[in-house]
Amino acid sequence: MTRWNRAILHVDMDAFYAAVEQRDDPALRGRPVIVGGLSPRGVVATASYEARAFGVRSAIPTARARKLCPDGIFVAPKMEAYAAASRTLMEILGRYSPDVEPLSLDEAFVDLTGTERLFGPPDELAVRIRREIRDALHLTASAGLATSKYVAKVASDVRKPDGLTVVAPGTERAFLAPLSIDRLWGVGAKTAPRVRALGLETIGDVAARTAAGLHAALGHLGDHIHALANGEDPRSVHADRARLSLGSERTLDRDIVGRDAVRDALLPCIDEVSRGLRAKHLRCLGVRLKLTLATFQGLTRELQLDRPASDASSIRAALDVLLDRAPTELPIRLIGVTATGLIADERADQLSLFGDEAVDQRERLEAALDRATDRFGKGAVVRASALNRSGGD
Repeated sequence: MTRWNRAILHVDMDAFYAAVEQRDDPALRGRPVIVGGLSPRGVVATASYEARAFGVRSAIPTARARKLCPDGIFVAPKMEAYAAASRTLMEILGRYSPDVEPLSLDEAFVDLTGTERLFGPPDELAVRIRREIRDALHLTASAGLATSKYVAKVASDVRKPDGLTVVAPGTERAFLAPLSIDRLWGVGAKTAPRVRALGLETIGDVAARTAAGLHAALGHLGDHIHALANGEDPRSVHADRARLSLGSERTLDRDIVGRDAVRDALLPCIDEVSRGLRAKHLRCLGVRLKLTLATFQGLTRELQLDRPASDASSIRAALDVLLDRAPTELPIRLIGVTATGLIADERADQLSLFGDEAVDQRERLEAALDRATDRFGKGAVVRASALNRSGGD
């Protein structure tokens, strides 16, 4: 019997958004379903495996997806349904370990170390967990079981969809060896050429080199990939993993040019982020502006705040500074705002903690707007500036 001194399970739902749509609408089953923005300038969020056969992938423009898959069925995201399925998924995982680290709505690490006496061997428990997910959600999940987070994550991807890959202790190097270096965390489009220039094509090639030699050639990247190639990843599963950022972005119906036009387009994103911060009782220490040019070149600008904030006015003021540093004279197709450096809001109901009555008044106003939105629905109360500039009634 295999002795698991450490057992990490990575669970990844298969084509999650599209699978939920197919589950809820029998007419979509077996059809190429593409979930994402429906406008010609939208972006694909998830594609069913039937659509992937035509080359449709996440993050490609909707217009390109329509050309690749003319008979595809395009569906707008239904986040409420996906969130409900995610809650059930996390509840199932939580039955077997207190250490569950969600990475997204449809993906999580689970530390199964020490659960043998309660639930049996980890490989048998992995089968049981996948079966419970299927029975409860009528959806399939792929999973990888290994002694580290990295190997478990790679393993969950090699037999998609609806697969389970178990990498037993001591077999990590053999499992990883034939895989491409592109599967090494930290080896991306910019770093892969540097690694390949050393004659390294597979993870086994990396593992065969000495750590000192890779460090001399690649610095800290060499240390990092050498450890991963040998299956070494000591990171723990963090059940209380703190959220580091909260953002909102939009692909525009048409390209916009000019600082004022970009600022106006950002207003709904700003309100969404600030409302999200208050709903989660968080404040941010920084603000990041994201722009994608018409050429699909992406850029970001970031600013640290003078004081922790959750109100839209503070975020908007930071963006005013960032917009002065951005090439808003070029055509822009996507805009986004992210609150970074999130911390718990420990103010409770105390006012003037930061000695700024104007800020307190703004935050009381926005709290009142939140209550109105909760009672009457999103869009019941909007900023006059956003309404007028968008040409609304």
